[in-house]
Amino acid sequence: MIYLDNNATTRTAPEVIEAMLPWLGDHYGNPSGGYRFGKEARRAVDQAREQVAALIGATPEEIVFTSGGTESNNSAIRSALALRPESRTLLSSTVEHSAVEEVLKFYGSRGYEVRLNPVDSGGRLDLEEWSRILAAGDLAFASLIWANNETGVFSPIREAAEMAAAHGVYFHTDAVQAVGKSPVAVNSLPIHALSLSAHKLHGPKGIGALYLNRHTRFEPQTLGGGQENERRSGTENVPGIVGFGVAAELAGRHLSAIEAVVRLRDEFERGIIATLPEVVVNGDRGNRLANTSNLYFPGVDGEGLLILLDEAGVCCSPGSACSTGAVQPSRIVKAMGHSAARARSSVRFSFSRYNSLEEVGEAVAAVVKAVGKLRVVMPSGGSRVVGGPR
Repeated sequence: MIYLDNNATTRTAPEVIEAMLPWLGDHYGNPSGGYRFGKEARRAVDQAREQVAALIGATPEEIVFTSGGTESNNSAIRSALALRPESRTLLSSTVEHSAVEEVLKFYGSRGYEVRLNPVDSGGRLDLEEWSRILAAGDLAFASLIWANNETGVFSPIREAAEMAAAHGVYFHTDAVQAVGKSPVAVNSLPIHALSLSAHKLHGPKGIGALYLNRHTRFEPQTLGGGQENERRSGTENVPGIVGFGVAAELAGRHLSAIEAVVRLRDEFERGIIATLPEVVVNGDRGNRLANTSNLYFPGVDGEGLLILLDEAGVCCSPGSACSTGAVQPSRIVKAMGHSAARARSSVRFSFSRYNSLEEVGEAVAAVVKAVGKLRVVMPSGGSRVVGGPR
């Protein structure tokens, strides 16, 4: 298997697994316990909090552990609205992850006005429009993705956050894809809340965090035992938290070697385009995550390409997939002003430090072969799935 879907999830680092094992076995104490067995777990949670905080330039008390990026996004947005009930306008963008998009839709259906800032054909945010919406006032919050999960394109977070601060607007960013793959320093930005997730940076699934600026008020969404300094009740997932901490520390160390991942991505794109010169990279090539390559294959059915690559042992993703696995045209590619046909013919490949140049060469060969086969079977680029009717 050649795994090129690291924006969906990542291989759990061996060091992370090793660190988690004791907390899945003999060290099973509740960190809220007042005895030594529980206090041992509390120390492990505290250490992990320090490790996660260090990765993003925060202080440990600003880190709230959650079940993942989706919960972090939901909690930040719902808290902002609960604390500003008089404000009925929400600002975000057209290229958000569904964990933000669906929350906005929910509130939009309940009388809130949702303003979605557009992007250009390269996935770049229109900052002039962002500024204009902020100046109009009555905003409950602004939420902007740090790096897009499909194209990898970075948002102008500093500029957007500073504009929001100038108007006194609460600012949240979904940094799930950015943290661990690019430098993130919240201590130099006017950010109120930031979401991150362990399994995007070689940690375990089911654990994430919400950064909350120490000066930011917060309305907890989960009440009960008062854990996480009364910001997220529920017995802590000690094994997951410990694993997250180790993954964060490893990610910080590997940031200095991120150019190795850039090389893998760039070699892959060069190899594809050298043989298939009509292939186009979706998004701003000079302003994206080091590991992300979203390619448009003109006249090729994206779903058919995924099936053939899966058969060849290459894991990659369509622009978007629902929970059942059914392929949908990428709404992100369409939000960039491209056609539905382009969205259906686009595929995302995402790399990690566990990939190799040898795998890149094999993946290029598999993609070229699959595209050639599809053009024989479906020369018009139709939407029929290879292998017969469904």
